Amino acid sequence: MRVGLLFGSFNPIHIGHLILANYMATNANVDTVWLVVSPQNPFKPSNSLLHEYDRLHMVRLAIADNPDLGETDIEFRMPKPSYTIDTLTYLQEQYPSYQFSLIMGEDNLATFHKWKNYEQILQYHEVLVYPRPGSAPVPEGLKNHPKIQVVSAPLLDISATFIRGLLKEEKSTRYLLPEPVAEYIQAKKLYL
Repeated sequence: MRVGLLFGSFNPIHIGHLILANYMATNANVDTVWLVVSPQNPFKPSNSLLHEYDRLHMVRLAIADNPDLGETDIEFRMPKPSYTIDTLTYLQEQYPSYQFSLIMGEDNLATFHKWKNYEQILQYHEVLVYPRPGSAPVPEGLKNHPKIQVVSAPLLDISATFIRGLLKEEKSTRYLLPEPVAEYIQAKKLYL
């Protein structure tokens, strides 16, 4: 089983995440895509994050009707902040017959050399890169790496930050959020 891993805060999960995950699951060299809900990103402040279980629940609501997508809360049981190499190692131990690929935006590839043990990630895992608007140039050593594959996924410039701003101002998020996620946010009065 070839599993693509799309890491994120998913604060909240939105249509951009879902389009990307589904595109990768059906067009990249993987059988399925798991959305890895990160409790804390080491590169982002955590003060604006909803509780991890709310974010996980919204991911489950969003992908419930798509058999090509799954989710995991694996990082909830790991030391924080979460480092990708540690998560990949743990998943490989839990699922030794699976082949895990890392899905990342082109913007992250520019700073990939700063990630903890990035060489080890490239040694054992394929990295599937999708385009991001306004990305910095990719470092020369990574441009033609045999484990890095650029996937021509749709270019989407939708951010959770933008959506949180709309929610705070009580403006419409129609078509930006999956309906079950929008209903959950409204029912719990999140992001106000």
